[in-house]
Amino acid sequence: MSTIRQQDFIDSIEDALQYISFYHPLDFVQALEKAYNKEQSKAAKDAIAQILINSRMSAEGKRPLCQDTGIITCFVKVGMDVKWDKTDLTVQQMVDEGTRRAYLNPDNPLRASIVADPAGSRKNTKDNTPSVVHIDLVAGGNVEVMVAAKGGGSENKSKMVMLNPSDDVAEWVEKTLPTMGAGWCPPGMLGIGIGGTAEKAAVMAKESLMDPVDIHELMERGAETTEEKLRLEIFERANKLGIGAQGLGGLTTVVDVKIKTAPTHAASKPVVMIPNCAATRHVHFTLDGSGPANLKAPKLEDWPEVTFEVGEGTRRVDLNTLTKEDTHEWKMGETVLLSGTILTGRDAAHKRLQDMINSGEGLPAGVDFDNKFIYYVGPVDAVRDEAVGPAGPTTATRMDKFTDMMLEKTGIIGMIGKAERGPATVESIKNNKSVYLMAVGGAAYLVSKAIKKARVVAFEDLGMEAIYEFEVEDMPVTVAVDSEGANAHTQGPAIWKAKIAELDAKLK
Repeated sequence: MSTIRQQDFIDSIEDALQYISFYHPLDFVQALEKAYNKEQSKAAKDAIAQILINSRMSAEGKRPLCQDTGIITCFVKVGMDVKWDKTDLTVQQMVDEGTRRAYLNPDNPLRASIVADPAGSRKNTKDNTPSVVHIDLVAGGNVEVMVAAKGGGSENKSKMVMLNPSDDVAEWVEKTLPTMGAGWCPPGMLGIGIGGTAEKAAVMAKESLMDPVDIHELMERGAETTEEKLRLEIFERANKLGIGAQGLGGLTTVVDVKIKTAPTHAASKPVVMIPNCAATRHVHFTLDGSGPANLKAPKLEDWPEVTFEVGEGTRRVDLNTLTKEDTHEWKMGETVLLSGTILTGRDAAHKRLQDMINSGEGLPAGVDFDNKFIYYVGPVDAVRDEAVGPAGPTTATRMDKFTDMMLEKTGIIGMIGKAERGPATVESIKNNKSVYLMAVGGAAYLVSKAIKKARVVAFEDLGMEAIYEFEVEDMPVTVAVDSEGANAHTQGPAIWKAKIAELDAKLK
């Protein structure tokens, strides 16, 4: 019988969450490197380069890979022979205490994103608790822990279906993946749970994402089981869709597909698909009573030497002298380096602005959107000499319902975010002769280095959702929707789906 110290468990959770905030799993880094070397789409290759550079910078600086430091999911397998030195806290409470300490760490504070009363006031809990904890009692005298920090952008793209027993899972995935857009920040992994009941399939899908990237090893040795054959089929089908990195079109959309199955009712075939984003973050450890987990830091030389070079056609822009008419020259797919003043705002700020405008109150004091860009972001708090913590874009699609109001009533001339805009919003951008620019999701620490000054100008009570004023210098973005309505997130994948089909035809 092993005695596990409560303090060792809490310390291990805290250390693990700090660790995964700035260290990608090396198997994922290696998978991205393979995708980078293979990629032929310039836009996708540039996006993967930024993700890899950001990954190395985060490992060096020990700052978060992504501004969305996630909701914590923890799988805890407790051996039947385990004894705890204290029993005043449950496993849930111990995980929450470790989470609280990790997210409030003064050297590397992590963004608190969890809100209580989800159907009502949605008030931030301020310490990212509670975590989502799954507990299994297993044989043995150890405690095994798999812990992940899951970003909201990818979690929001989870899909669930009750298929008929004879339905084809790979076909459903192929049809469903394009409907998920780019808000899950590809390239990443797909976790798929098949069987059991609806909730069992969801838990299996999430747990499958804890496994290492090994699809290329599977290809080399060949599939032996039904699950392995299905993994390979879905991997091939998914990448032939041409969605590519950040949804801009390219050869790699997923770097691996994971599948877990369970027996199910004869009349049922529950299937859940959960994507993991480019900020894949998880770690495993085992406690045997000898002390807290010892998480070994990876070597920086294990990261590939990748550079991101702006091309000759890159447009440098002074935001402080820019006019709306100037943006009409920008074309879809162009790389633009932004310097000057931008304002920020995301879900809660947009909702509050809408209420103020509709009531006749107008914009809050100190907020002037006229001739400005709004950046959809909720940054991590700054430490030491930082102007701001990691500050990558959030999913722009969530702001679609506010876009007409913002374009018509606030004076903004453009927006910056990640992922695609809906058809109605693209039409609104075209009608208002505006533009939508895309920053790379999963490159938050890299983006933050372009932000030289930051201050809160409104809604300070919203925390990371407050409106900030940023002074930026050479912030790299891509024109995703230009003033004529040309849309990189529809044209890019369509072009590359056709190119991939041509490449396959030549190989046959």
